[in-house]
Amino acid sequence: MTDHTPSPGTSQPGTLLLRTAGTCHLDMPHLVDVLGEQRQRFVSILQGFGPGDWAAPTRCADWSAHDVVRHLCDATAFAAAAGADDRTLDMTAGFDPRTSPARYLTASAGESTATTLGRLMALTSELLACARGRLARRSRFDVYLPYGPMDWTVLILHLFWDSWIHERDVLLARGTEHPASDDATGYAAAYGLFISAVVASLFGDPVRDTLMLGGDSGGIFDLDSRGAVTLTVSREHAAGPPAAEVTDALAGRGPTAALGGLPTSSRAALSHLAEFFNTPVEQIPA
Repeated sequence: MTDHTPSPGTSQPGTLLLRTAGTCHLDMPHLVDVLGEQRQRFVSILQGFGPGDWAAPTRCADWSAHDVVRHLCDATAFAAAAGADDRTLDMTAGFDPRTSPARYLTASAGESTATTLGRLMALTSELLACARGRLARRSRFDVYLPYGPMDWTVLILHLFWDSWIHERDVLLARGTEHPASDDATGYAAAYGLFISAVVASLFGDPVRDTLMLGGDSGGIFDLDSRGAVTLTVSREHAAGPPAAEVTDALAGRGPTAALGGLPTSSRAALSHLAEFFNTPVEQIPA
């Protein structure tokens, strides 16, 4: 994947274009604001947690709520510190999204919940300031994501998607509603579809389809992974399966029935990412 030069500027409101090669358009100032709002909301909820809440299980096997928040600290610190050609998340350099994050948690083993929450708040502030500074300077450099090198702006979208999913991992496991904004769910759904299409392409199962996700957080999603993976999103009210439930299913967190409203060929191709997440490491060929 080469010649990937996403623009750190803005796109037209309600639109989003992502490519693994060529130009990507993100409304980055708005995405940074949405990330800040998501973290502020989640921190407010976590501030009301007692010891039992922090120790409670989540949708992530073997991870408590405390473990999930420690992971978000690790991911946030990385996103703020990542420089040109950083390979921390490069699967060809040994990163495995199913096992590597758990190894990183050893560095904060035994940390108190108060310290973890304080770290999340401080690291989030640092990342937001860093991202806004890079935008002001019009910084352009690539970092490696699990599917290849992309502009640092796409790393911020990747982090947001991870944060949105993990917030749900904690809250839905408690039987608590996930109070996400429509913009937040829209960004998460877009990136979930994009990375699922990338994985489908890597499995030799390309997608070319127009998908409709329902609700104000959904829209019309045009996917084409026959070469460079391209996703074009039009944020408008559309009929279709709920965007949040589809995003969960694509990440292996929710029932695949949520994908039932998608075309059969697309549903099978886009399920590779969830299958990868849910397959034990020893069962994946090298």
